[in-house]
Amino acid sequence: MSKFARREGPIRLGMVGGGAGAFIGAVHRIAARMDGKFQVVAGALSSTPEKARESGRAIGLPEDRIYSDFTSMAQREGRLGDGIEAVAIVTPNHMHAPVAREFLKRGIHVICDKPLTATLGEAKKLVKAAEGAEALFVLTHNYTGYPMVRQAKAMIDAGALGRIRVVQVEYPQDWLAAPAAADNKQAEWRNDPERSGMGGATGDIGTHAWNLARFVTGLELESLACDLDSFGEGRRTDDNAHVMLRFAGGAKGMLWCSQVAPGHENGLRLRVYGEKGGLEWAQENPTNLWFTPLGEPKRLLTRRGPGMGPEAERLTRTPAGHPEGFLEAFANIYAEAAEAIIAHRSGSEAPAGVTFPTLQDGLEGMMFVDACIRSSQKDAAWVSLK
Repeated sequence: MSKFARREGPIRLGMVGGGAGAFIGAVHRIAARMDGKFQVVAGALSSTPEKARESGRAIGLPEDRIYSDFTSMAQREGRLGDGIEAVAIVTPNHMHAPVAREFLKRGIHVICDKPLTATLGEAKKLVKAAEGAEALFVLTHNYTGYPMVRQAKAMIDAGALGRIRVVQVEYPQDWLAAPAAADNKQAEWRNDPERSGMGGATGDIGTHAWNLARFVTGLELESLACDLDSFGEGRRTDDNAHVMLRFAGGAKGMLWCSQVAPGHENGLRLRVYGEKGGLEWAQENPTNLWFTPLGEPKRLLTRRGPGMGPEAERLTRTPAGHPEGFLEAFANIYAEAAEAIIAHRSGSEAPAGVTFPTLQDGLEGMMFVDACIRSSQKDAAWVSLK
């Protein structure tokens, strides 16, 4: 039974990273509080002590729960009677593993932004460190939280497409098509392999595309061939990737991720084709899922519309025609995590259907990035994940 078993009310959440000027920290805080299941009560929001204090005060943290470093936060919160039950890690990639280890070893659940770590080696060490920990690990591949993504997965699991033949997934953006401004914090650390890892676009958005394809289809990858580029002048990490995929069972796929594609803001799109039909979903119009049974007219399935199954309905908040988007999908990952943490309090199983990206998904994401780099270094040779 969890040491938090007697606690009632919202889950006490801490945050590491996500201080002033950090986009993703604000997103995590919104997502955490959307359903009233979490309360942010502590934080080490910056590696700079003064900025950590200012950022903590700005979001209303008590003075004695604002920390200048994550180690002291983990140590004290682990001892407090009303200490945090979970921590959200929203730092640059190279800090994910050391922060996660500090909290996991104290039985504090971890909700970590993607990718799992900066390198595959770090990911493997983190998986090893987490063995036996009495805590859950949630990775925020938030696109799996969209209701119509869950609908697509359920339809494929039920055999609506038959045997899968082709998987096409792409994630183009244009925000690095021109040199980033000197004060662009997001671009600055992503162009530093010491903080982002060797994967640039592959780690940042390629892992999202890869995770989405894996989540929806359930296919296992046998090998890939990847051609990486860094088109931006002086850029030290990749900003464009073309990846060919070979799945177990004979299905083939292609993945394209790019941050130098003018005209694309956040163009995550998935297409899956089987012997009995096809599905298509696009993140920028997430309430729609196109289904084309072989030899029949194309059908539009909508969130809360006819034909939507319970897997999607469970993650839906508003009536049909009232759009739900990025923040709601992110909040769905937090809501699923909350259900699992609440069940963990009493040593029981999470409710049926609760699912979220895990440590293993994060490890597979890092194996994908590593394989892309190894393949590209061998002139796009076919390589396996390892």
